[in-house]
Amino acid sequence: MAEFEELLKESFEIDTPSEGSVVKGRVIAIEAGQAIIDVGYKMEGRVDLKEFATPGEQPTVNVGDDVEVFLRNVENARGEAVLSREMAKREEAWDRLEKAYEREERVDGAIFGRVKGGFTVDLGGAVAFLPGSQVDVRPVRDAGPLMGLKQPFQILKMDRRRGNIVVSRRAILEESRAEQRAEVIGNLYEGQVVEGVVKNITEYGAFVDLGGVDGLLHVTDMAWRRVNHPSEILSIGETIKVQVIKINKETHRISLGMKQLQEDPWDTVERKYPYGSVHTGRVTNITDYGAFVELEPGIEGLVHVSEMSWTKKNVHPGKIVSTSQEVEVMVLEIDSQKRRVSLGLKQTQRNPWEVFAEQFPEGSNVEGEVKNITEFGLFVGLPGDIDGMVHLSDLSWDQRGEDAIQSYRKGDHVKAKVIEVDVEKERISLSIKAMENDPYAEALGGVKRGDVITVNVTKIEDGGIEVEYEGMKSFIRRSDLSRDRSEQRPERFGAGDKVDVRVVSVDTKTRKLGLSIKAREIAEEKEAVEQYGSSDSGASLGDILGAALRGDRG
Repeated sequence: MAEFEELLKESFEIDTPSEGSVVKGRVIAIEAGQAIIDVGYKMEGRVDLKEFATPGEQPTVNVGDDVEVFLRNVENARGEAVLSREMAKREEAWDRLEKAYEREERVDGAIFGRVKGGFTVDLGGAVAFLPGSQVDVRPVRDAGPLMGLKQPFQILKMDRRRGNIVVSRRAILEESRAEQRAEVIGNLYEGQVVEGVVKNITEYGAFVDLGGVDGLLHVTDMAWRRVNHPSEILSIGETIKVQVIKINKETHRISLGMKQLQEDPWDTVERKYPYGSVHTGRVTNITDYGAFVELEPGIEGLVHVSEMSWTKKNVHPGKIVSTSQEVEVMVLEIDSQKRRVSLGLKQTQRNPWEVFAEQFPEGSNVEGEVKNITEFGLFVGLPGDIDGMVHLSDLSWDQRGEDAIQSYRKGDHVKAKVIEVDVEKERISLSIKAMENDPYAEALGGVKRGDVITVNVTKIEDGGIEVEYEGMKSFIRRSDLSRDRSEQRPERFGAGDKVDVRVVSVDTKTRKLGLSIKAREIAEEKEAVEQYGSSDSGASLGDILGAALRGDRG
């Protein structure tokens, strides 16, 4: 009894492991997919073999192996201990991971599942969350090749109490990528020619992989000619030769060029395209201010809107030419330093005003359609797609211009005479009334200033008399009715009287004659004095006039 009591006392003094702790045990048997583990204290338990496996691998456990397990319960209904290898690994893993997190060290793990927003990662017993944005430096379309693969991760965040761990694979890649970039960039120099693979194409250029570091090949450095989109000459995955144009050691940005490996067409542009030469080109781009024409790949010139047409003014270039159209242009100016060529489209055709002046010299008759009616005249369409103008004053001989223009409408066909052609100012003056003889000139019959004519008195007024000559009315003022003031009386004339008058002016614009009886009398007196007397003869004016009258009668 004493011996039994001693053994009983000894057994009570040995601490029985508490539930919820990690204990050591030994695998004593493997059966039915389970490992039977003896944890001492006369306790045995069962653990599924899959708990001894890592994702993507077979279980590695044999009889006789010493393992650590988590004691969940001392005894279950069957009198066995409830054990867990996974929970033991988790506890062990958390201790290890917390130390790695504090030291900012990488940890190994394997992606084994997909969840909303990312993936699950086994970190050797602890499960972590890998956000989709942290898988790679670029979005990953297919994560299949990464599943079950053992690889390093960086712990971004962990909370043991809540059981949360967030890891990143991207951070590892960026770090190694930065090291690789620094090494590659260190071996590059400006002007170097290297080979690269086109990785991505955007609207403004292409990214080229130079073996661990990307360089930007801008669209303007792809070719000397205009490239609307990089996909015109490049495709993803293509291997190309490029020249390193610029390297920024701080930002690790590399600028590349392809056209720099080709001959610069601007080196020979002045020799190939001299001033005034005419060439055929292709319209590549149309803007509000003109059109760009490609003379050869890499050489483009601008046809300004003012140099596109002789006749079409204030018209959008797109209404004169179209993209890809072949046109003949003349070289107007070349600036090799600024890489600019000024071209002219209209210069390849003759000036229509010059052609018109040759075909229709001044005095020629033309016919055209009324294109526009303005407050100062008519615009008439003429051969060569140009316009001529008929001023109000050239519409009619006997009507005011404002009245005459009322009888015209757009679309009317009219005949006119060419009055003037100004090629420099691009103006053509026409006259419709010139197509007929001037009734005023016909009525005058050659009457000129100083002539004496006979007129009919048509009206008597206080200020003078109205007279008529060949259908044209004129007015003689009171002061011009006689040389003598006493005879300057309108009432001494009667309607129907015929009177000899002297023409003192002929106004073709107002179409009026300036007439004077007084001027006629003075002229007759002067003539009489010259014929029949002199200033020192002593003869009186009456004697002279009397002699003159007698001479007339004789």
